Amino acid sequence: MAKPTTPQAIRGTQDMIFEQAERFHHVVATFDRVRRLYGFGRIEVPVFEATAVFARSLGETTDVVSKEMYSFEDRGGDSLTLRPEFTAGIARAYLTNGWQQHGTLKLATHGPLFRYERPQKGRFRQFHQLDAEVIGAAEPEMDVELLVFADRLLRELGVSDGVTLQLNTLGDSATRDAWRRALVAHFEGARDALSEDSVARLAKNPLRILDSKDPRDRPVADAAPDIDSFMSAEAGAFFEAVTKGLDAAGVKWTRNARLVRGLDYYRHTAFEFVTDRLGAQGTVLGGGRYDGLIESLGGSHTPAVGWAAGIERLAMLMPGFKPPLRTAAIVVESNEVALLSIGKLMLNSLRKTGMPTQIVDTGPVRKRFEKAQKWSPDYILSLQGSSEFDAVGALRIKRQIHDRYNTRGSIVRSLGGLMENQFSVSRQTFEELVARGGQVTLIPGKA
Repeated sequence: MAKPTTPQAIRGTQDMIFEQAERFHHVVATFDRVRRLYGFGRIEVPVFEATAVFARSLGETTDVVSKEMYSFEDRGGDSLTLRPEFTAGIARAYLTNGWQQHGTLKLATHGPLFRYERPQKGRFRQFHQLDAEVIGAAEPEMDVELLVFADRLLRELGVSDGVTLQLNTLGDSATRDAWRRALVAHFEGARDALSEDSVARLAKNPLRILDSKDPRDRPVADAAPDIDSFMSAEAGAFFEAVTKGLDAAGVKWTRNARLVRGLDYYRHTAFEFVTDRLGAQGTVLGGGRYDGLIESLGGSHTPAVGWAAGIERLAMLMPGFKPPLRTAAIVVESNEVALLSIGKLMLNSLRKTGMPTQIVDTGPVRKRFEKAQKWSPDYILSLQGSSEFDAVGALRIKRQIHDRYNTRGSIVRSLGGLMENQFSVSRQTFEELVARGGQVTLIPGKA
């Protein structure tokens, strides 16, 4: 009988373990902590929607809808799509659940998304994003708050160095319509110099030509008229309010007049946090104001603004990352029943007070300490047999690294009472032992 073929992971997906998984979780945990600081409530939406939700939201002519969506027909004959982004599903949920009653909503989520595109560095077919949205607020101050939130997140993750906030305005309806007409005229005059993709975009989505990466398009795109020539007074005042708000908050930014969002419902602020540390795929966080999206899904006019960030890309920007945990290991260096019991007692005490702790009490005795060291704990507590009369053993404590997370204090709080009440080790003696390392004999009875 032939040996069965080992299944392989689907191209564009990934399996994560140990440090890679810890990096991923650290990004999510930091996002969850920072979003609470800014008053963003958690939202959960389905991982698949009716295909029409994304087709109407993203536009039939976009690459995402025409080439990249994972769509399928279910057993009931309905066309469903695995979500390629969060905003459309959140907008759908806002309408179908009647969340207009809540007024302005500040929402945040994270999870997997799916796009059928060529896998490359930091880009997968199943990828993961953080997402923050504000629905129902038309004021530029909310754009500022979202950007300050994003800037704070990058700083908390330690990845802000080398990351630049690029900012632009798409104006109001009058501004955008006038600019769009001027762009169409400009690109029509240079149609023969454009790439095939840009010629196709010219009829449906001409703004996307401005950020084309095709070298054939760059001379024509770089010579295109800027939006500032068509800016209404109201749109100019909105953008000025955003930039002044960022200046007041100490968030550095740079103007990128070629930064666009191609769909018609985008208005005013557009932004990206970019870096050159990820090669060509340099955007780590991006978003903008989409005041017309909910209206395009059948709702009333509802202002909204939001951003999304790739978790994988953020994790890749943390080369020196170490999990910010207090950790300890207990090594029982013999098979004596009394020592094994003490080890389990210490293990349970440490874990009950929130200290991540591992115990090594099986396997070759000479290898147990080596195994504990592989976990890189802040402290190793080892239990050895004792030759002293009436002693059950000796406790040896070794500090492994600089105590950045007050592991010492946690160990003293967790085990100080145990040492004092069940063994002849006073709290002061135990605290000094943890602080300096060393060894103490354990004798049953009140100290």
